[in-house]
Amino acid sequence: MEASSKNIIKVRVHDGIVGILNISSILLASQFGLDWIYVAVVVAILQIASPFTKFCPVYTILNKLMPNTEPIQNGK
Repeated sequence: MEASSKNIIKVRVHDGIVGILNISSILLASQFGLDWIYVAVVVAILQIASPFTKFCPVYTILNKLMPNTEPIQNGK
């Protein structure tokens, strides 16, 4: 598998993780109280700040788990 297709997989995994965090936060907030909505708020803030700071915790983890791909959002 070539590097560009591995990078696409990394982006899709990132989007899936972020989506799961948002949906699970909303579901938990609807079942157990609005305190769980803060998870979705933090994820949203990180997504908004990511293009400016070049830092994303999910990409940091994925960059370490997928070393044979191009680093994405690694702070540079």
